[in-house]
Amino acid sequence: MSQNRSVEIIEVAPRDGLQNEKVMVSAADKIALVERSVAAGFRHVEAVSFANPKRVPQMADAEAVMEGLVGRHPGLNLIGLALNARGAERAVAARCTQINYVVVASETFANRNQNASVADLVAGTKEVAAIARAAGLPMSVSIATAFGCPFDGEVPVERVMAIVETLLASDPFDIGFADTIGCAVPPQVTEMLARAQALSRTVKWRCHFHDTRNTGVANAIAAVMAGVDFLDASTGGVGGCPFAPAATGNVATEDLLYTFDRMGIATGLDIATVIDTARWLSGVLGKPVPSALLRAGLFPARAA
Repeated sequence: MSQNRSVEIIEVAPRDGLQNEKVMVSAADKIALVERSVAAGFRHVEAVSFANPKRVPQMADAEAVMEGLVGRHPGLNLIGLALNARGAERAVAARCTQINYVVVASETFANRNQNASVADLVAGTKEVAAIARAAGLPMSVSIATAFGCPFDGEVPVERVMAIVETLLASDPFDIGFADTIGCAVPPQVTEMLARAQALSRTVKWRCHFHDTRNTGVANAIAAVMAGVDFLDASTGGVGGCPFAPAATGNVATEDLLYTFDRMGIATGLDIATVIDTARWLSGVLGKPVPSALLRAGLFPARAA
């Protein structure tokens, strides 16, 4: 294992954080959430999802959100999630700077989440990659249920690696392993990344952890120790998949920042600004957010 002394965090609260919320968040507040993330130092934000608005109504205003963001922060990578070629075309038209395509590792979840088989989703990577390439955009691929499925149970790492080998043919910028239901533990993360790195030393590797069973921070530490390039995280710990029963939030950005800061792992992000954003987001949603740090505060105590 190689211990990174720095890691890049991608803020996903505007997309994965909000998509499962019952309270409809306005485009103006979504734009404000991205703006606050930029103020905290984020260079990569997953801002929108181009999903079917009937299935994910919280993301129906993706184009309006992008219209309010494009051109305001030169150098900011505005990532759009696309579940199919049509979504990728919308992402290009909305002027996203990166497309994140989703492949699911388990059959039942693939059918419920995207109404397709795993083989269909893997094959769809080529079409989305062609759309991204024609637009001059990098494509990332997230492998959902990479560690376990709420319907099919355990997902063997061999199955995930077989998917990775096929995805590499489309030359993605990064491939992410998503713990969609928060069932992973650190040894699985270590093994997953070691086996992935053995397949390619040129593609970037990313992890996306949910904190359903309070393993999110531990898994993120394991990923950093194993040399991961990017970690997804959500301010306030908000989030969850609409198609995963009893889904709970992503690992909280501020919880990771506290841990990494105490470990001497640089992120380039301002924890006080993220904490302030989590408080603001709690007000927007009308309820407390799951973040542990927002309840406990910093240690040693300082103004936040």
